[in-house]
Amino acid sequence: MCVSGHRIRSARALLSGIRPKPDPRYDGYRTDNARWLSLYTSFPRFASRSALPHPLRQKSARPTGRDIAVVIAFSNVGHPLDNKLLASLPRDHFDRLLPHLATVHLLQGAVLTEAGDEVDQIYFPHHGMLSLLSVLRDGKAIETATVGREGVVGAMAGLGLYKSLVRVVVQMPIACSRIAAAHFRSAAAASDSIRNLCIRYNEVLLSQARVTAACNALHSIEARFCRWLLQCADRAASDTVPLTQEFLAEMLGVRRTSVTEVASKVQAAGAITYSRGVIKILDRPALLRMSCECYETLLDQSAALA
Repeated sequence: MCVSGHRIRSARALLSGIRPKPDPRYDGYRTDNARWLSLYTSFPRFASRSALPHPLRQKSARPTGRDIAVVIAFSNVGHPLDNKLLASLPRDHFDRLLPHLATVHLLQGAVLTEAGDEVDQIYFPHHGMLSLLSVLRDGKAIETATVGREGVVGAMAGLGLYKSLVRVVVQMPIACSRIAAAHFRSAAAASDSIRNLCIRYNEVLLSQARVTAACNALHSIEARFCRWLLQCADRAASDTVPLTQEFLAEMLGVRRTSVTEVASKVQAAGAITYSRGVIKILDRPALLRMSCECYETLLDQSAALA
């Protein structure tokens, strides 16, 4: 298989024009929902990579049989290697998971797991955002952590049978790679890298929960609202975020009227516009100033534990 230098240069030009520049502390944390081109290196012995979903693979009319870069066009559902944790695995360890990965697209508001459910599926987001909610006996819930393409949900099931302690909700429309817990456990049993991935990211989630608990107890609704919008914008790689007042109220653990008051105040300050369930950030530096210190703390701790 051969790809001309012209095609590679064209793909590089498209990449440089479309991909957003991530925060250096996240090393690829931000995502892009648009269609884009990626360069992957194809090796004859890595036959399983051909099983990855792609609508178009460009081939030369005269294959040479050499190991060279192949240009692949992917749709906005993404690719397993868009997930930072999967991309960090050694290739032979990733191969253990690949035959069992399925790409799924999930709508905002979908509940993936309820607290107390046995975890039977593990999710590796390509883009979008999942919320982990702590649920009280009276049914009220509050967000304790969020997961984007930098992470995974349900990974501890790789170390044994595991019941979820949180409700997992799709916060923003998401595409992800999904694998059955039984297959994930089998792969983890044979891979130190996969087991370490489970343990390391569980520590990231615990760190998020600690910071979020302190933030909810000590900081104003306005500061928490701004922190949360910044986190959503980071994961969406966009200044426009689809969020209803009802959804915001549940994530922040406050009344809907409180969200209305805070959103109006932040909008009056010129930091955002808010209309019909869509928030657009107009002045990110201003929003950062109105946010609490927890946004920066979460960035730094996530980078340190990555």
